[in-house]
Amino acid sequence: MIPQAFRSQIRTALANPNLQAALDANAQRRLSARQQAMASLPQPWEIMRRRAHAVRASVIANLEQMLEQFVAQAEANGIIVHRAADASQAVEIIAQIAHQNRAHLIAKSKSMVSEEIGLNHALEAQGFKVIETDLGEYIVQLRGERPSHIVTPAVHLRRQEVGQTFSEKLGLPLTDDIPTLTAVARRVLRQVFLEADIGISGVNFGVAESGTLCIVTNEGNGRMVTTLPPIHIALMGIERLVPTLEDLALMLYLLPRSATGQKLTVYTSLIHAPAPDGKPNGPRQRHLILVDNGRSALRHSPLAEALYCIRCGACLNACPVFRELGGHAYVNTKGESSVYPGPIGSVISAGLLGQAEFSHLARASSLCGACREACPVDIDLSTLLLRLRAGLSISTPPETTTRRRYPTPNTPKYLAWGLQWYSWIATSPRRFLLAQRIFAVLAHLFSPLSPWIRLPAFTGWGFSRDFPRPALRPFRLRFRSIAASTPETPLATHSPTPKAQSEALSPTQTEAPLLQRFVRELTALGGSVTVCKESELASRVSSLLHERGITSLMVEKDDLLPTTLLDELQGQGIQLYYQADAQLRAGLTGATAAIAESGSLLLCSTAKRSLLASLLPHMHLVVIHAGQIYATLPQVLALPAVRESPAAVLISGPSRTADIEMTLTIGVHGPGEVHVFCIEEEG
Repeated sequence: MIPQAFRSQIRTALANPNLQAALDANAQRRLSARQQAMASLPQPWEIMRRRAHAVRASVIANLEQMLEQFVAQAEANGIIVHRAADASQAVEIIAQIAHQNRAHLIAKSKSMVSEEIGLNHALEAQGFKVIETDLGEYIVQLRGERPSHIVTPAVHLRRQEVGQTFSEKLGLPLTDDIPTLTAVARRVLRQVFLEADIGISGVNFGVAESGTLCIVTNEGNGRMVTTLPPIHIALMGIERLVPTLEDLALMLYLLPRSATGQKLTVYTSLIHAPAPDGKPNGPRQRHLILVDNGRSALRHSPLAEALYCIRCGACLNACPVFRELGGHAYVNTKGESSVYPGPIGSVISAGLLGQAEFSHLARASSLCGACREACPVDIDLSTLLLRLRAGLSISTPPETTTRRRYPTPNTPKYLAWGLQWYSWIATSPRRFLLAQRIFAVLAHLFSPLSPWIRLPAFTGWGFSRDFPRPALRPFRLRFRSIAASTPETPLATHSPTPKAQSEALSPTQTEAPLLQRFVRELTALGGSVTVCKESELASRVSSLLHERGITSLMVEKDDLLPTTLLDELQGQGIQLYYQADAQLRAGLTGATAAIAESGSLLLCSTAKRSLLASLLPHMHLVVIHAGQIYATLPQVLALPAVRESPAAVLISGPSRTADIEMTLTIGVHGPGEVHVFCIEEEG
């Protein structure tokens, strides 16, 4: 039966005009951005999602071996790996690390696993201060709420509600100006980053062959919590693996496009190791906590395909039910919000957090298939939801799905009886046609003027929707009569030429030269590119700084910069600082490589080179040679420098957020300006 708490939440959500407006805006903008981003894939969407499905299926099928390889490589890199069987053990491990290091302030970036295990409340109960640093997560933390979306935690709120929250909790004069609200959050959280004893992050993907932790963010808080505090703890579900960096590239093509409509998120962090001994280039300790919490049991059940999920949230944006209810309507039998809402959340919540408490969420679906169509790894969500409705659980043997009758149907008796009768009717064309005719005649007799039939309220159809009145003449009969009276015409056939097929699969191969494509893509992201000779570089950089009234510059001891550049800048009145200073307005770095197809820059840390000058100041200046621009993401991820660096980052434009009313705001926690100086060959 559907719990009364769930029914109550549905009615509350549908009656909330602010929520409805916020959800409508989210769905419209997300879907529009996603469609545009998918058009730029290097191969057709269906081909890439089938490849991604195969990768995820292989990982789940061979999870023990994959985990063994990943753990061995991560430990060889210097990461301390812990295994947590359940939520309480994961919390205990984190608390022990914090106690051993006498930590007090903990800065967190976005992590669904941390929500799943109830980390914040558990740590706060032990006296630790835990601050969420993602803007959306920070807002809902101030309000004492759960995130309402996997990707956009505060999607249910309007700007006025956020302004009211900041006024009450932070003492800000009441305003609904989004840039002002974002700037306040930046100012408050900047101190948290600088003073935190521990940084906690999630992990989007772990790469088995290299032990890489991949974290994707837009605001810069993910980089802050994994770079500034002396200790970094990464939380990762055991299923979030890919075999190779090449497979990671495939996932990075699909995840940002599906989640936010971007070719790449602003920051894609690739973490391998702690900072070298005695070097202020990152945390001195990196801990990885691999969380099971029911995943192993789910893997051996008819619901195992739910573990393929890469947490993009696309199924939520596509689902007509979620788009009307929002995430907070997905509650358990006690009325408590589920950590994971939407179609995938309905399956994961029941699979990981309790069948008895969450199985009813499978009924919050029209089974229209929009969720599967949107899924970048082609999860058959409709089938999983049907299996939940049929009573299958993590304790059900997988072979049960091949039987016609399931052991314990998750349906009311009257509905189970009705479905049996419907199955008997629907499996015979004659019986089905006869039933159609009888139902249509009765409907027209009892409701002759209305195109709808209002069913009794106990069916669940009477509150917000009506049943369409069937036609007196079924579609099949009308189709047959039309087909009989229409002459057959041969279908036109068209076979694309090999060249056309080639261009369809690899559109980037026929585009402009690499430098032009890189300039175009980065400019579209809000960055700027200055192409110059090496002899002109110092004057171009100093001119930009003087225009902004900047005379102090944070720099790296960077072998990627021209040898004379720093001396020339000092000669032009620019004072250089080699230590991290959060007060400096501009930072200068070199770049190891760039990606033409997405306008991204690759920065790799070394024993001498940190990543702080690209993170702390508001303005990031980057120097790169034209010969270091590569066409595609896989080419850059294959560079030896990526694997050899303790931490690397792909930067795609200035930091940004759209966590308040889906309104894009530039410059959150990371730099608000990115200026690239590209050196052409002399002569």
